[in-house]
Amino acid sequence: MITIILIITILYLLLIGSFVYGFDKVPDFKLEDITAKTKFSVIIPFRNEADHLPTLLASIAKLNYPKALFEIILVDDSSEDDSVEKINSSHLENFNISVVKNIRTTNSPKKDAITTAINTSKYDWIVTTDADCSLPKYWLDAFDNYIQNHNAKLLIAPVTLSGINSFLKRFQVLDVLSLQGVTIGGFGINKPFLCNGANLAYHKDVFNDVKGFEGNSHIASGDDIFLLEKVIKMDKNSVHYVKNKEIIVTTQPELNFKSLKSQRVRWAAKTSNYNNVFSKLTAIVVLFMNALLVSLPLLYLAQIVSLKELVYTFAIKVLIDFLLIFKSARFFDQGQFLPSYFLSCICYPFFSLYVTFVSLFTSYKWKGRAYKK
Repeated sequence: MITIILIITILYLLLIGSFVYGFDKVPDFKLEDITAKTKFSVIIPFRNEADHLPTLLASIAKLNYPKALFEIILVDDSSEDDSVEKINSSHLENFNISVVKNIRTTNSPKKDAITTAINTSKYDWIVTTDADCSLPKYWLDAFDNYIQNHNAKLLIAPVTLSGINSFLKRFQVLDVLSLQGVTIGGFGINKPFLCNGANLAYHKDVFNDVKGFEGNSHIASGDDIFLLEKVIKMDKNSVHYVKNKEIIVTTQPELNFKSLKSQRVRWAAKTSNYNNVFSKLTAIVVLFMNALLVSLPLLYLAQIVSLKELVYTFAIKVLIDFLLIFKSARFFDQGQFLPSYFLSCICYPFFSLYVTFVSLFTSYKWKGRAYKK
C-alpha cells in the first residue's frame, strides 16, 4: 500500500510541479501603442440569458477598439425569455451588432450556434465569448496587438470569476484559478491542452481547415477543447497563449451547489472523448490523487497507513497546489481569496470524486435541456 501511495504522490508532485515551472515560462505579453488593423467577428451564443446580457452589453459599449473593425454576432439558441428584447433595447446603435437564429444540425446547440455565426461572419478573425461574461475595455486591442506581433492562428486568453461573496463562490474561483494555472503552465512546458471558449480567438481559415466541430458534434459541450486539440494536431506552433491582464474576461460563478454540480458533471462528461494523451494522463493522475486523499482517513482508521503517512501525503498536495494557485491568483489580482484555500482543498477531493461518479451514471442539464453522457 505504501508503494502505491508513494507512486501516486510522486506522479502528482511532478505533474503539478511541471505546471508551476511552466507558468513562469510563458512570457507576459506587453501591449504596444500601435494602429489597430485586425478585423474581428465576435460571436456570442445565448439562450435565456436575460439576467446576464445587460452586463455583457454594457461592457461591449465600453470597448476601446475602432467600431469599424469589428462586428458582434449574437446567436439566439431558442431563448424563451426576453433576451432578444434586452439586446434590442441596449442602445448599441453605433455598433455593428446583429442577432441571428441558431441553425440546429447536431446534438450540440452551442457548436451549431458558433458555426451558424461563422457562416454569416464578415471577417477573418473569430473571437468567442459567453453571454454571462464581462469584457475588458482593451480586449480586442490586446488580441489585435498580439496578432500583429506573432504568427498565430489560435489564441487562448485568460478567464476568471467575479462577484465573489460567499464560500461556495470562493471555492469556485480558487478552482478556476487552478485550471487557469494549469492552462498557462501547459503552454509553458509545450503541452497545451486546456482553453476556455469564453475568451478564444482563431482565424477562420483554421476553423475551416480542421472542418470545424466535425467529429465531436455529438457531444453537447467542448467547443473550445475539441477545437484546440484539432488545431494542435494540425499545427501546434500556431497555438499561443496571450498572457496579459488587459485581456482577462470575467464570468459569473454558479449560484448554488446544484448548478455547480451540473456544470462540473457537464465538464467531466466530455473528458472521456479527449484525444490529447497528455490531457488524459493529467486527468487520471489528478483523479487518483483525489481518490487517495479521500481514502487515506479510512486506511488510517483501519490501521493500514500511519498518521505520518496521511499527513505527509496531504501536506505535499496542499503545498504544491497552493504554489500553482498562488501564481495564478497573483496574475489575476485575486490574492484576497487565498485565505479560503485550506478549507477548499479539504472539500475539493470529495467534490471531485462525487462529480466523477455522478458523470459516469447520469445525464446532465444545460440551458434547460437534458443531455445523455
